[in-house]
Amino acid sequence: MMTSNELTAIARGEANTSFAFSTRNTVEAKWVRQIKMSSPNPNVKKANLSATKKERIELPINYDYDGSCGSKAKAYHISEFLSHPSGIQAMLNTSALQSFQFLDTNTYRCILPKVQFLNFEAAPVMDLRVTPTDKDCTVQLLSCKFEGSDIVESQNDRFSAFMINHMTWNTNDSESFLEVEVKLKLCLEIYTRPFSLLPISAVERPGNLMMQALVDRLVPLLLRQLLQDYDKWVQQKFEEFP
Repeated sequence: MMTSNELTAIARGEANTSFAFSTRNTVEAKWVRQIKMSSPNPNVKKANLSATKKERIELPINYDYDGSCGSKAKAYHISEFLSHPSGIQAMLNTSALQSFQFLDTNTYRCILPKVQFLNFEAAPVMDLRVTPTDKDCTVQLLSCKFEGSDIVESQNDRFSAFMINHMTWNTNDSESFLEVEVKLKLCLEIYTRPFSLLPISAVERPGNLMMQALVDRLVPLLLRQLLQDYDKWVQQKFEEFP
């Protein structure tokens, strides 16, 4: 488990804007190439599922006011929060995780609670890279797998996932908002009957509808939770530095 000091050092040392932009421009193309090259059996059908969601929420302008004259003494910008350990934990939604740990510079392993299906238990494990800058913040999925029995873990070779969460903001007094755009893609091998007998479109259409419904529900919830965590962090700053 990472310490608060480790998180602070990591966040301060990795605000590289050019890296963030180049990552967003190339990661999808690399993912597509990996999908084409990774399958040991090129004859296996593959379903490509995708969902995207863009959401905007009003952003409060958090100032610390001087009690004597009401002047604005200090502003706690959203970029400060997203570069702070508390902001990183909020973006990773660590309160919903079984555990998370630091792997490398700005890279974290998030282990979700176990899920049960029939007689099998599986723990989803995701490696995520968080890249905060003073202009935006990007959360990128590096890998996703399941931990459990041999049967469960054998499924890791039959799917691949791509996810990128790009956050931007506008903090002008006239219009202040936080905007998030989430892109999610899955590539699944279709190898079990009766699905392997169906056309790929018969799997992709309902799969895309289910994924889009999931993203449409989760993104607004996560955005509101992030804003609540931001407000809580600002209030703590007010108390620490009166």
